[in-house]
Amino acid sequence: MSQRPRAFRIPSADVVETADAPTAMGEKIRLVEEPFEIVEAADGVVVPVAPKRRAPWLSLFFAALGGLVSIAIGLSIERLIVDLFSAAPWLGWVALALLALALIALTAIVVREIAGVWRERKIEVLRAKAMEALATRDHTAAQGVVRDLRAFYADRPALAEGRARLDALGDAILDVDDRIGIAERELLAPLDARAKNAIAQSAKQVSAVTALSPRAIVDVAFVVFAAVRLLRRIASIYGGRPGFLGFLRLARAAFAHLTVTGGMAVGEGVLQQVLGLGVAARISAKLGEGVLNGLMTARFGLAAMAVCRPLPFTRESPPTVNDVAGQLLRASTDETP
Repeated sequence: MSQRPRAFRIPSADVVETADAPTAMGEKIRLVEEPFEIVEAADGVVVPVAPKRRAPWLSLFFAALGGLVSIAIGLSIERLIVDLFSAAPWLGWVALALLALALIALTAIVVREIAGVWRERKIEVLRAKAMEALATRDHTAAQGVVRDLRAFYADRPALAEGRARLDALGDAILDVDDRIGIAERELLAPLDARAKNAIAQSAKQVSAVTALSPRAIVDVAFVVFAAVRLLRRIASIYGGRPGFLGFLRLARAAFAHLTVTGGMAVGEGVLQQVLGLGVAARISAKLGEGVLNGLMTARFGLAAMAVCRPLPFTRESPPTVNDVAGQLLRASTDETP
């Protein structure tokens, strides 16, 4: 069985080796003093993972229920067509034509859903390969990532110059970070600019509508609508064409990313926005609510950008809330009479 890549920390000259302390069971415990040595001491230790428990009866129930519903729908359509043929033959033929049209449309929908999920899966695999190449310093894997990224955007005329510059590099000797960073700059930097602009525009729209709308239900409906439209727009910018199922996968990944990153993480840029929110709330309660909804829309857009981007941020700096919504408070204040 092949071993996974491991990272080793080279100790400095002034590190004092600590003796292993025996335990009552005859085993040895390695005493460490620095946090990085904890990872090194635990490296190679097999951690048992509890097997996932599944509910087969629930799966069987939904499978059987879906089969019964499918049979019922098929029998209903068959009886309807037979009755129409009995009443008037031309009505039966019209029903058959409509059924054939419905089957063609259903096939097109299924093909579109499969294609959307396949493209999203390809983006996820490409991002995973890039992260693995960066972690293991694998030059061959980095070349494969750049080649796959170039092929993925081969149908983008706007990126033709970037693809040409990548082709000019060829097999030049480059560091892994430099090679992936060049591909990131040539192919993804223009897309990053478009995605950040889309996030800023959506945040401003949500802030303005929330500040001006008279009903809370209007605020909620527009925030949800703006989030759905923003997620689809960002996915389309980076090459994803999600259908309904693909959109659900992206939304779940974006919310999971928000959960991992802590939602509205308090950093320098967000702290400035929160301070601005307090000033806006003093001016108008609706204005403060609009700024808050705009900030949350910006945070969701950044999470969507992270899950839709084919590469991790290597040489380019990841955008922050202050980058995409830095003028949000000023725009909201200007719009207030």
